[in-house]
Amino acid sequence: MSSESGKGTGTDDGGATRAEYCVIACAETWRDAGEILASPMGLIPSVGARLARLTFAPDLLLTDGEAVIVRPDGTVEGWLPYRAHLELVTGGRRHVMMGASQIDRFGNQNISCIGDWARPTRQLLGVRGAPVNTLNNPTSYWIPRHSRRVFVEKVDLVCGVGYDRAAGARHHRLARVVTDLGVLDFATPDHAMRLVSVHPGVSVEQVREATGFDLVVPDRVPYTREPTEAELRLIREVIDPDGIRAREVAG
Repeated sequence: MSSESGKGTGTDDGGATRAEYCVIACAETWRDAGEILASPMGLIPSVGARLARLTFAPDLLLTDGEAVIVRPDGTVEGWLPYRAHLELVTGGRRHVMMGASQIDRFGNQNISCIGDWARPTRQLLGVRGAPVNTLNNPTSYWIPRHSRRVFVEKVDLVCGVGYDRAAGARHHRLARVVTDLGVLDFATPDHAMRLVSVHPGVSVEQVREATGFDLVVPDRVPYTREPTEAELRLIREVIDPDGIRAREVAG
């Protein structure tokens, strides 16, 4: 069914919430990943990675973001010294899901500053490890508020490297962009951003209006897949029983 109408499943009858569709979309970025390090940054990506590990991606390694490998419940599974972490990063055996303060049609990401670098109007996190991440291992993005302030024609400073700047880097691959409205990727001839699915209750036109550049939009755009009953149980009872996911994405 095409999503152009913007109609979707409700949540009053116990169906999935918008946050849970986002969790499912994030989890799907690690489908068929094999034995790699999943590095989710943010609550919903973390819930998604743990859900993937518990279901269709059992070989994933999960990290606390610093020095240890963890089980889906967060308990320590093994030690991850920095040298081993870098081996995974530079060898392409890691799939990180980062955030983005700005992102453009080719996947260039900015998390450093808004405005001119020499005199920014707003200081953000800084470049940090974004160039190394994007050039050396697969990267996806999680953006909890899809808007024209984030999806821009040109980022103010390139931190994460997009397809138009990667110059054939061996392990460069931007897999997915997941937002509170839908899922996007770069599977087009020139690697321009494409709309893959919208979450139930969202229309294609809403996504277009919230994007500051022309998206590639197929003739028919499906809804993000429904979570199974087993996945909902894991999300609600095992991974995030306190419902913290709703603080990041409401509705």
